[in-house]
Amino acid sequence: MAELRESPDEVTAAVRLLERHPDFRVLRRLGTPSVVSVQIEGAASRAAVVDVETTGTGPDDRLVELAALIFEYDPANGRMGRVLDTYDALEDPGRPIPPEAVAIHGITDAMVAGQALDEARVRSLFDGVGLDIAHNAKFDRQFLERRLDLFAALPWACSYEQIPWAEEGLRGGRLEYLAMEFGFFYEAHRRATDCEALLQLLRQTLPRSGVSAFEKLLADVQNPAYSLAALDSPFEKKELLKTRGYRWDDKRRVWHRVVPHAAAKAEAEWLKAEIYGGLRCRIEVEKLDALIRFSGRSGPRRVRTI
Repeated sequence: MAELRESPDEVTAAVRLLERHPDFRVLRRLGTPSVVSVQIEGAASRAAVVDVETTGTGPDDRLVELAALIFEYDPANGRMGRVLDTYDALEDPGRPIPPEAVAIHGITDAMVAGQALDEARVRSLFDGVGLDIAHNAKFDRQFLERRLDLFAALPWACSYEQIPWAEEGLRGGRLEYLAMEFGFFYEAHRRATDCEALLQLLRQTLPRSGVSAFEKLLADVQNPAYSLAALDSPFEKKELLKTRGYRWDDKRRVWHRVVPHAAAKAEAEWLKAEIYGGLRCRIEVEKLDALIRFSGRSGPRRVRTI
């Protein structure tokens, strides 16, 4: 690659020219998020952005890297403040890392040989943290809970599922895509850059609601979600359930869907009208608060007849 010889002023002028042209969009490389410093008035809360790399996606796979950024925020208005601390460490999984996993994250057996998480450091880092955030919390949470029990006792949030990207006019939820939509790019799966990218994404103002992504996430976390299971639903309605977003639980033999707190009543009414033909029906409702959601464990359940 040829060396760039343009001066900073020339680069700035070129960028401004491209930004004004309707046929071009400019993406900037992700900078260091810790330079952002917002004064939090009153007592600040702490949250963590976390990301893991693993040997695979199955229940028997193991963690090979943990990255985390701890930041403060104002619980009253969701304003994000300083990055307080960071952590990034590799761990030997005790088995060869499959080639398909190496192709994704670039972590090799040689890199992790003899490496281990500093458990005392991790426990100290998360002391006082009131919320863990991951962009695929179903994945990250379960791996971290199997590795360290402290992660089972913390509330979790998922920036992929709990921020309504589609309602904000964004066509996808992948972190790399969202970063580009907000004007920056980064090297995914490379030494904590996923955490840095997510932190930067949470600071962005959403295009339709006009609030930050983090504010929208906090608002969702503060109310439990509910998993609705359509008990004894007619077989011929399965395609309609799938289209609606329901998933089949093979163990329990039910179609189920997680909905926000505010949508639970309307969803139950939709089930009665569209799936059960307006007849009396039984719906199992499972409460999923931030301590349970994404963990793979069950929340309190009750059966409603409507």
